Amino acid sequence: MSKQRLEGFSDGVFAVAITLLALDLAIAGPGHGRLLAQLGHHWPAFVAYVLSFFTIGIIWVNHHGLVSNIAMVDRRLMFLNLCLLLFVVALPFATSTMAEYLTTGGQDADIAMALYGAAFAGMSLAFTAIFEWSLKEGRSLHALSRERRPAARVRFTAGLAMYMAAIGLAFVNPYVSLAIMGITAVYYVVERTPQLSTPAADEET
Repeated sequence: MSKQRLEGFSDGVFAVAITLLALDLAIAGPGHGRLLAQLGHHWPAFVAYVLSFFTIGIIWVNHHGLVSNIAMVDRRLMFLNLCLLLFVVALPFATSTMAEYLTTGGQDADIAMALYGAAFAGMSLAFTAIFEWSLKEGRSLHALSRERRPAARVRFTAGLAMYMAAIGLAFVNPYVSLAIMGITAVYYVVERTPQLSTPAADEET
């Protein structure tokens, strides 16, 4: 399989998943109270939509960055990529479930938030696995130098650690858990995926 086909298939899945997020942005309509009150009542759906939209978007941007530097596609990469897409496609379901149960309180709210965090953690873990695959010799057009790999791994595991913490905190306070996932999304908007460099660039640094 060519990497163009891999990226094209992945782009299609990302596009479908990010579109499905909007299907749960609905209110009862006229006759069910004032519009402003209805919008306020559905705030978890809007927050979850924005958070999930940007997270999928960030994964898509970083996925493009990794795939564009890949020199070859093997069977292992194909399955690692499928694992990533598995969680991407599951995110709309996790998003709608969390938005529906968050304000109900009790165990259902905790489980819904933990499920939401698990989808994020799964995406992060799968993406990290693809990154680790790309570090092996001959798999990237421009390999990340060994000196820069520890820092790059810290950036990846930091996000995964925050998602795991959010899952645990979902059973203590689901709102704090949601806040942590929001902070993680902001972190990945600001923090770029480690840039892969050429040997010449490494010599200059």
